[in-house]
Amino acid sequence: MTQRRWLVAAAASVLLVAGGCGSGEDGANEGGPTEVEQVTLTVHAAASLKGTFTEIVEEFESEHEAVTVTLNVGGSSDLVAQIQSGVPADVFASADVKNMDKLGDLAVGPEDFATNTLEIVVPRGNPADISSFDDLAGDDVKLVTCAVEVPCGSATAAVAEEAGVELSPVSQEQSVTDVLGKVASGEADAGLVYVTDVKAASDAVEGITFRESDSVVNTYPISVVEGSEHADLAQEFMELVLATFGQQVLADAGFGKP
Repeated sequence: MTQRRWLVAAAASVLLVAGGCGSGEDGANEGGPTEVEQVTLTVHAAASLKGTFTEIVEEFESEHEAVTVTLNVGGSSDLVAQIQSGVPADVFASADVKNMDKLGDLAVGPEDFATNTLEIVVPRGNPADISSFDDLAGDDVKLVTCAVEVPCGSATAAVAEEAGVELSPVSQEQSVTDVLGKVASGEADAGLVYVTDVKAASDAVEGITFRESDSVVNTYPISVVEGSEHADLAQEFMELVLATFGQQVLADAGFGKP
């Protein structure tokens, strides 16, 4: 065999050996791309945060293609009870500091991220002709409020005490969205919800501001939940809420700075 033919044959042998490397018995390429593990992050948030956190969740998912965020909204006190009972949770955002404090050592590094105040909400047309906080105490007024253990209910009780007005609601709800729903449907003449809730539902209800609301301001804290299996991602979500993007989303919805 000439030297030229020997070199060609040797090169062919090398190519055959290389072609067999990295392939299993089925011929699959072991060096090919691997599947990215999908992760689910569970965020528990106060009912009044539903709209803003939905937008923040979408942004977070767009930045983390392997992450799906499950958003669980409800009354802050109910969410605390769920977390304490062992319901999976990575992040908790409360509508007041009191319920964050109830979470105790399960709340890791809580930080304030927003504030909110109360506003009177009435059905379109204001059939009961409500114009002030005092009007809510009228004998013929069907008033709906949050239960006192819920942040909006606690704020309502504090405002009423500050104003010296005795309220007699026909029902007390477990979340601010339940109050809003009863007023929007005409089941109630008036309710007390947050400024942000009235703004979000402006097509279905009317809002009435009142001077006494400034006496009680709810501060919203957020924290990673102790025992989270995805603590680093939970911290990243919390940071997005605190960052410029999250703060702008909240401001656009009517929330105040912490």
